[in-house]
Amino acid sequence: MTELERLKAGLPYRYDDDAIAALKNNASVVCAKLETIPTTDAARRELAARSLLGSAGEELDIQPGFHCDNGKNIHVGNRFTANFNVTILDGAEVRFGDYCMVGPNTLIATTGHPLQGAERRNRLAISHPISIGNDVWIGGNCTILGGVHIGSNAVVAAGAVVTKDVPDNCVVAGIPAHVIRALDAE
Repeated sequence: MTELERLKAGLPYRYDDDAIAALKNNASVVCAKLETIPTTDAARRELAARSLLGSAGEELDIQPGFHCDNGKNIHVGNRFTANFNVTILDGAEVRFGDYCMVGPNTLIATTGHPLQGAERRNRLAISHPISIGNDVWIGGNCTILGGVHIGSNAVVAAGAVVTKDVPDNCVVAGIPAHVIRALDAE
């Protein structure tokens, strides 16, 4: 298998592989282009953001400071907002439902590295998909790790680190994030 095939299969892969590095470099170029477009030119910013992402619904809003590893693995629903300085490391797919908001300085990372130093020296990584339901608000300075699902109508409180699935209709907070309050279903 190629390293790219290993990545797509959810197996450990070398992140310095030429094909994988090319995806990251392309994403970096498009993110840099997005940064050159003034925030007052919402239509051009949206067009540039759409060229970066795998798919996007209506009313896409990505503020300055957005970074990603691939872009094409990011799929967002209608009325998606990413506030300032959001990073999505999308080695694997990241899928958002409709009406999601991501707070500033948030990291959504599908990719991790082995615990063993010898394996890290070989530049190994592994990526697990992330799915996020409808009407989710991720507060500022959050970290969402690979392999988790965040249910619909969930709120991730500022500063939370999500390492496990989050059910529908709740608020999670803390490190690691845990349910602190139930919300009424809408």
